Amino acid sequence: RQQKWKSSVSTRAKMPPCDFVPEKYKSYPYERMQKIREQNIAPSLRMYYKKPLLLHQGHMQWLFDYEGRRYLDLFAGIVTVSVGHCHPKVTMATQKQLARLWHTTNIYMHPSIHEYAEKLTSLLPDPLKVVYLTNSGSEANDLAMFMARLHTRNFDIISFRGAYHGASPYTLGLTSLGPYKHGVANGFGCTTTMLPDVFRGPWGGSFCRDSPVQTVRKCSCPEGVCHAKDQYIEQFKDTLNTSVPKTVAGFIAEPIQGVNGAVQYPRNFLKEAYQLIRERGGICIADEVQTGFGRTGSHFWGFQTHDVVPDIVTLAKGIGNGFPMAAVVTTKEIADSLAQNLHFNTFGGSPLACVVGAAVLDAIEEDGLQKNSEDVGTYMLLELAKLRDKFKIVGDVRGKGLMTGVEMVTDKDSRCPLPAEEVDQIWEDCKDMGVLIGRGGLYSQTFRIKPPMCITKKDVDFAVEVFHTALQRHMERAA
Repeated sequence: RQQKWKSSVSTRAKMPPCDFVPEKYKSYPYERMQKIREQNIAPSLRMYYKKPLLLHQGHMQWLFDYEGRRYLDLFAGIVTVSVGHCHPKVTMATQKQLARLWHTTNIYMHPSIHEYAEKLTSLLPDPLKVVYLTNSGSEANDLAMFMARLHTRNFDIISFRGAYHGASPYTLGLTSLGPYKHGVANGFGCTTTMLPDVFRGPWGGSFCRDSPVQTVRKCSCPEGVCHAKDQYIEQFKDTLNTSVPKTVAGFIAEPIQGVNGAVQYPRNFLKEAYQLIRERGGICIADEVQTGFGRTGSHFWGFQTHDVVPDIVTLAKGIGNGFPMAAVVTTKEIADSLAQNLHFNTFGGSPLACVVGAAVLDAIEEDGLQKNSEDVGTYMLLELAKLRDKFKIVGDVRGKGLMTGVEMVTDKDSRCPLPAEEVDQIWEDCKDMGVLIGRGGLYSQTFRIKPPMCITKKDVDFAVEVFHTALQRHMERAA
């Protein structure tokens, strides 16, 4: 029988019902798992929480631990479980393919790679119609960098500070978050530029971003004018004029920054930045690893929310609902640059991966998950904004669809990050009450809320009530 939830924190929040009953846990005891972790698993694979969770089973938006406790998963395996844990449609398609053919090789034809390539590229605008399938987001961004350099015959690539584009030696040059930087040479030919962050950056106001919730900063910009955007574009031009050659290979940006805590840029910033890069002979890369597949709600792809068409789009995470797969989609001309010599990927576009990818696309459409992201995501953002207005330590609530960040501060005037140990306590309390959320930002000060796209308004009510209780407890502790 499923164990009744016993929270160590008293809350009025009532977890929505779920009729799924997990199997009984039959693996090693918790203590033995911990020992194996210490002895046999690389210590760089860090874990969340003081007492790390031992998870056993998942069903849609829910996770179950080894004791049968149920958790509402608002982090989706780091924005990866797009349609829901063990979604029946995806599971069934995968099981069928497992019995038919796991792997042959891309040097033969098999049905699923062709069916999937057609299906995926039909969802992207012209001329983005050629796909190269890989296994991870880092690998996709790595290949995108390589293609940009091959195609333009230039070398320098620009990314934003605060960006996360992967942890392979090549992509570490684009990733611009201190905790990911190791003391070895990397990033030759990679230049970072100022992040147009309208909450924490030098400029920002009350109408800058494409979100139901704006910053608490005020501005006097008339309609159609954005002083912050103009200032950040000047900084972008400054980078182009001082830090790179006259011609560049490209510019890469996430439509909304993920690991840095759902940071959004001013409207029209990317449009102007793309134009400046193209004037320098460079190509524009949209990293859709976290924002793609309907997560932003209003559009299927994050770049569409900026009214731009990139030259290369990289996809991963939600593409496979947890199955390791990724893709680079580009134009025929850019793809041809890679065809001058051999470039081969053993597992990219395997029969199994392509069947999973196709089933995920079907589930998004049939379950109406883009619309759900918009409706439930907007509802959640507005509910969280009420908590921002109530608590001085909630500095910013931002995002679009089900891509949300809640930035914690000591106070709204200074915007100083709330110390990590205080954020830890709020986060632990949420977990103890049955809600799992992520962390991000340079100081780990931002809660990242990016659930499976199947969550409901009832789930949001529960999560917001839990977060409210955790904030109240924090204020009582501080007092």
